[in-house]
Amino acid sequence: MPKVTIYTREFCPYCSRALKVLRQKQADMTEIKAGMDIKKKQEMIQRSNGGRTFPQIFIDDKHIGGCDEMMALERAGKLDALLAG
Repeated sequence: MPKVTIYTREFCPYCSRALKVLRQKQADMTEIKAGMDIKKKQEMIQRSNGGRTFPQIFIDDKHIGGCDEMMALERAGKLDALLAG
C-alpha cells in the first residue's frame, strides 16, 4: 500500500475533510502539522513546488495537490487506484 503524507494546519476544514476521507479508506498515512512550524511549512512548499495552501497531499512522494484535487480524484474513481498502488 502506498504511503500518504499530508501536511495540515489546525482548524482547517479542508484538512479535516481530506483526513476524514483518507481515514475512511484506511490509507497508510502520516500527518505533518505544519501550520505553526516554519521549517515544516517550508518543507511542504518545497516538496509541492510552491503549494502554500493547506492541506498538501502526497501519495508515495507524488504530489497530488490539496483537498479539492484529492476529491476530484475521488469523484473520478481514481483515488482508490492510487491508494492501492
